[in-house]
Parts: sequence; C-alpha cells; structure tokens
Amino acid sequence: MAAKFELKKSKNDKFVFNLLATNGQVILTSELYDSRASALGGIESVRKHAPLGGRFGRLSARDGSPYFTLKAGNGQVIGQSQMYAGAKARDAGIESVQAHAPEAGVDDQTAA
Repeated sequence: MAAKFELKKSKNDKFVFNLLATNGQVILTSELYDSRASALGGIESVRKHAPLGGRFGRLSARDGSPYFTLKAGNGQVIGQSQMYAGAKARDAGIESVQAHAPEAGVDDQTAA
C-alpha cells in the first residue's frame, strides 16, 4: 500500500485528514476544518512543509510520551502525531512524514 491522505468528515460536520504510512498506520492527524476546500488546502500545506525539518516540533505530553507537530510557515499547527513510546520512535515518525507526505495521494471519503 502506498502512503495516502485519508480525508473524512467528523461527527460535527467538520473535515479532518490523516496521513497513513505504507503500513496503514496513522502518522499525522490534522486539525478540524470548516470546509472540504480548507482541508484540501491543509493537505497541500503538509505536502509543502513536510520536507522541512525545522517545521517539526518535538514535544512531550504531560505523561512524558513523545509526539510531534508540523507547523506551516505562519506557525500554525497543521498536524499532530500520535503518542509514541520513546523519542526514537517519534523521530522515525517524523522521518516517515518527510518521506511520504510530498507524494501521498488523497483518499477523499467525504463525497457521499
């Protein structure tokens, strides 16, 4: 399976996307968007900014679990990872986003 963005509609009629790695695991989840067009713009922003290592924030949750965020040029968070067991796994997640996001296709599940 190739990496892909999966675009969905949330229960409150907002739009959200996940970036899935080649193994089907979610490696990045977007913020909620009010419109499909805005969510597609968010996907393009991830594609554009993912190769730029400086756009990733390496953070830790309150319980110490490492995770990362990806920020656009304006500093706004455009995606966040899951929680990882350790910093090495988190850094591998960042590498996966950098490798796969620029060429990942879109599976638009909002068209009903």
